[in-house]
Amino acid sequence: MNNKVAYRNPWAIVPTLYFAEGVPYFVVNQISVIFFKDMGVDNTSVTFWTSLLYLPWVIKMFWGPVIDTTLTKRKWIVYTQALMSVTIGGVAFVMHTPQFFLAALVLLLLTAFVSATHDMATDGFYMLALKKDEQSVFAGIRSTFYRAAYFFSTSFLVWLAGTLLISWKAPALAWGLVLAIVAVIFVGLALYHATMLPYPAEDSGKDKEQENTARKSTFWDAFSTYFRQKGIAPIICFILTFRMGEAFLIKLAAPFMKDAQAIGGLGFTTQQVGVIYFFITAAVMSGGIIGGIVTKKHGLKKLLWPMAVIINIPTMIYTLLSFIKPNVILILPFVAIEQFSYGFGFTALTIYMMYIAKGEFKTSHYAISTGISALGMMLPGLVSGLIQSKLAALFPGHGYQYFFILTVLLGIPGIITLFYIPKDFENE
Repeated sequence: MNNKVAYRNPWAIVPTLYFAEGVPYFVVNQISVIFFKDMGVDNTSVTFWTSLLYLPWVIKMFWGPVIDTTLTKRKWIVYTQALMSVTIGGVAFVMHTPQFFLAALVLLLLTAFVSATHDMATDGFYMLALKKDEQSVFAGIRSTFYRAAYFFSTSFLVWLAGTLLISWKAPALAWGLVLAIVAVIFVGLALYHATMLPYPAEDSGKDKEQENTARKSTFWDAFSTYFRQKGIAPIICFILTFRMGEAFLIKLAAPFMKDAQAIGGLGFTTQQVGVIYFFITAAVMSGGIIGGIVTKKHGLKKLLWPMAVIINIPTMIYTLLSFIKPNVILILPFVAIEQFSYGFGFTALTIYMMYIAKGEFKTSHYAISTGISALGMMLPGLVSGLIQSKLAALFPGHGYQYFFILTVLLGIPGIITLFYIPKDFENE
């Protein structure tokens, strides 16, 4: 029992933890749209119900204190990964049933709640298992492997399902196999982390001690301490608006690439869009890694302003693309710069949310911040398509151009909040 390792090299655990954090999120929120479409579900049903699946990541803050007051974060990670292998495997199984849509939605919703819980445990464990200086360096690494999960899910898995569809002509069989592969991967991740995750001193208290903590601390203590901290109003505004331009852009990026040039798009095929995202993987990864290293060297206080500008470069690039309309080859450097900029700039928000997560409820505090951040991404996404379509109706052939110009302007509020947020970081 005393052979438990208290510390592990972050390279052995951070990449796999954040890959495991990203995959279910993208399966639930993006892959589901594609396989439901392949299964013949209409657009109205697909967009409405898959949008609701995003909700657990917005409201996860409300059960965050449970992670702080029960079990250990290490156990939460292993248990939730094992459970996700079951729920995702269940989706693969029900693809072959007559009522697959309802059954798959229920299982995806359960996966979403489990995944959101896994996110909170992982983020809390990260702050306990890594040293203070390592947390800044690996902030870029963690976002890099989270983005790697994005490319694995939205590029490789979609490509694999599409290839199987061509051969088998059976969407349920093709997507069932792909989702079964994801389930097996999570079995492997759960076993790996059960073996490799360390036992940090702050996370290795006996269950009875944690139960005592739960009795002393009310469920709402985590919320009250978060919302009573100095400068909370501008902090919330900062978290909500830091990515606002990107939040409006992200839902329209792929449609812009696929829509015909006659209506303002680039006219690429789905296959070409997939090729583009394969090629820009390195850009977003290097952006996250370099962002973490540079922040470690120079400190977040010095880099907040330049990072706030850099994270808005994507909206400027898409505005430019809407005017010059490059071909598939010429677009690659533009999209690579766009992804690098987002990966680099997003590191600032990640580190800032870690800095304001304090005290015994740091896991809950970080969960509250990420929930607010998720809300800041979800709300613009709900209306971005409507706004773009209205602009397209007002300015035929130029709807995307005016929309992307609007996204550039929407990046300004996040920059303005920097004048007001607290910057007295305890380790700088």
